[in-house]
Amino acid sequence: MAKVTLNGKVLAESDQTVMVEGNHYFPPESVQQEFFSENDSRTTCYWKGVASYFDIKVDGEVAGSAAWAYREPSDAAMPIKDYVAFYRHKVSIDS
Repeated sequence: MAKVTLNGKVLAESDQTVMVEGNHYFPPESVQQEFFSENDSRTTCYWKGVASYFDIKVDGEVAGSAAWAYREPSDAAMPIKDYVAFYRHKVSIDS
């Protein structure tokens, strides 16, 4: 079971994550959406496509661009479409 927390609040928890390049990608239904707001940041991965980023706000603390997802991934990355991954230096990840 993988779990992501910030300030003691569980942001995501699942035993159905997909590991890609050392990152847990969490199924959308396992993510507590009330803590997330999509921002304008985007990056492009040569094989996954364009990533959209999320700020996470818990108890007044904001972790900017702490998570990302591929909304319209390449064919090769379809298994992680809409799955959410997190930066380890911005949140706590236990697996």
